[in-house]
Amino acid sequence: MSDAIVGLDIGTSRIRAVIGEISENGVLQITGVGTSPSNGLRKGVVVNIENTVRAVSQAVEAAEMMSGIEVSRCMIGIGGTHIDGLNSRGVVAVTGKGRDNREIGNNDIHRVIDAAKAVVIPMDRQVLHVIPQSYIVDEQRGVKDPRNMIGVRLEAEVHIITGSVTSVQNMVNCVNRASLEVDAYMLHSLASVQSVMTEEEKELGSILIDIGGGTTDVLVMADGAPLLTAVLPVGGIQVTGDLSIVKGISVETAERIKLDTGCCWMPLIEENEEVILPGVGGRPPVVIPRLEICEIIQPRMEEILTMIRDKIAPVTKNLQLSGNVILTGGGALIPGVVELAAEVFNTQAVRIGIPANLGGLTGEYRSPDYATVIGLVLSLWEQHKNEFKDGTPAEKFEKPVLGRIKGWLKEFF
Repeated sequence: MSDAIVGLDIGTSRIRAVIGEISENGVLQITGVGTSPSNGLRKGVVVNIENTVRAVSQAVEAAEMMSGIEVSRCMIGIGGTHIDGLNSRGVVAVTGKGRDNREIGNNDIHRVIDAAKAVVIPMDRQVLHVIPQSYIVDEQRGVKDPRNMIGVRLEAEVHIITGSVTSVQNMVNCVNRASLEVDAYMLHSLASVQSVMTEEEKELGSILIDIGGGTTDVLVMADGAPLLTAVLPVGGIQVTGDLSIVKGISVETAERIKLDTGCCWMPLIEENEEVILPGVGGRPPVVIPRLEICEIIQPRMEEILTMIRDKIAPVTKNLQLSGNVILTGGGALIPGVVELAAEVFNTQAVRIGIPANLGGLTGEYRSPDYATVIGLVLSLWEQHKNEFKDGTPAEKFEKPVLGRIKGWLKEFF
């Protein structure tokens, strides 16, 4: 079997599978991309097992056909309105009574992280990620790596991401029933950060907004670590629904019109542009100005962006975020979304997040709606890149990595 990395993004409206292969000289290339409609989820949560299993199988089979290899393991993205994030702090003593100061080691770091994540969460929730933000050594703040420093008191500030136990289990169950084993899972927005945000943007402070079909994921990065994660129960489906109701057309037709002729910034539309609405029930088609489509889409997109701005305001009001607002997901494909976001967030530092060029099928995946699934592939690849350079056999790479993904996140952020 080839040395393959598989990322699987199970979204509300689409399921995307991407296969990356490792060449003999240790280079990652995307060789398979598959997608299928998703109708087994609502707001990122599985509500129909059979439909989700079928869609996962279709997406993976399409990717396998394109790449010419068969896969059995994958890394999945976890999202949905059940996701929640909180910041916590832990403290431990580095030296015991009667001992001199000593260097901080890995064991001390593990102890302080364990202390920081010892928060009370409901029984129906589980911790998905614990990501260190910074350390404090004897009142010295802003320490990124305290190893080998001398100190008595070690504190850690961490960001904890939790999710519903049943929602995560249902997602994993769907993948298993599609004849795939789940090596690891990762929060959607964390994966998107991995594929579209630069190290400089992470340090300066940036906002990632992933506008999906049923939900919008938000992640605020500051000083190289997550500061806030949130999932809002709104997305592109609401935009499509508005078009369908106001114009009296089917949801499928509204979705096509949104993708083909939609716009959410009126200054981009010329006065003489027109759109043909197909007739319903034998009625003849109707020609309307494209401006009318924009008048429906723009208010809804503005509402979504305003909800995000208000959500992050309490956390960011005392911070100077000098990075960018980065838009990904299918909603980022709507023309005018950059200009609209610039107005809502009162900044010109807005851009579309395009996944990095990994070679191979660049035309298939270099789009903002593939940010999450490419991030999943990159996450596993970065974790094991050194092993491949050392000639590690594929069998070692294919072992489950659920126990190691948390350690990778600590190093990466």
